Amino acid sequence: MSRIGRMPIAIPAGVTVTIAENNEVTVKGPKGTLVRELPVEMTIKEEEGHIVVTRPNDLKRMKSLHGLTRTLVHNMIHGVTEGYEKVLEVNGVGYRAQKQGKKLVLSLGYSHPVEMEDPEGIETVLEGQNKITVKGISKEKVGQYAAEIRSKRAPEPYKGKGIKYADEVIRRKVGKTGKK
Repeated sequence: MSRIGRMPIAIPAGVTVTIAENNEVTVKGPKGTLVRELPVEMTIKEEEGHIVVTRPNDLKRMKSLHGLTRTLVHNMIHGVTEGYEKVLEVNGVGYRAQKQGKKLVLSLGYSHPVEMEDPEGIETVLEGQNKITVKGISKEKVGQYAAEIRSKRAPEPYKGKGIKYADEVIRRKVGKTGKK
């Protein structure tokens, strides 16, 4: 049995979960609403303030979908109650970030500033000029947008310049050495 898939998900106060046909799950909470279509093979039921996900049989595909479905519902509930955030750090001489309305303007050593528009339901907050916090209720969208920002100038291993996640460790390399 899937250990994660079997665990019931507690529904916190102030959160409503509706399960429509074709396993379309809608989660409404204090921070917003998330809608997602989940695999039709799984059975999602609400029992005494908990969500329970069950699978029809023990085929390999069903086993993998079981844990996935449960985790997706759990992430939706967590998102509408607490939300998700990723913190990015901009390292390098002359590298900086600025906010202009809903636009994030990054100076990353290119001949032009890199402008990025905040997607729907996601907000970026700056702390100083080198700390970017991406916030939102959808774990997937927050992670995707943070990855897009990071990809504009990924950290390099020699000086560590670029945009990295706050909890990311950059493996440093030793540079060239002179002749003996």
